[in-house]
Amino acid sequence: MLKDILAISGEPGLYKLVSRNAKGVIIENLDTKKRMPYYNATKISSLEDIAIFTEDDDKPLNEILQAIKDKENSGPAIDHKSAKDELIAYFKEVVPDYDEDRVYASHIKKIINWYNILQKHDLMDFESKEEKEEDKNSDKEETSKE
Repeated sequence: MLKDILAISGEPGLYKLVSRNAKGVIIENLDTKKRMPYYNATKISSLEDIAIFTEDDDKPLNEILQAIKDKENSGPAIDHKSAKDELIAYFKEVVPDYDEDRVYASHIKKIINWYNILQKHDLMDFESKEEKEEDKNSDKEETSKE
């Protein structure tokens, strides 16, 4: 699910991958629904490939978004334009072990904004492909045991 949702360096908001070609991609802004081409020189990141620094290891963004979803019972999170101290306190509740030296308030603001965009557009399936495969396999095992 998050594989086709993109963040573009220097651009606000999130984008959906529409198609790929040799020179770049066609994307659609989630809010405006406007489609546009982006070329290979532009830094584009799939949300699935983003991770957050923690004290022990990196935590995939999908786990962070799922933690926010759980905290908010699938509702919206706090406003990403809230005061810096509020954003940090909120994020610390969601990810208590995040690396405070390498995760800045601007990162937290961006993650909360991304969550709210995804929530607004009902794109709340944050499980990775591996987690979905594990769920399918455990469902098959439970079915075969019965």
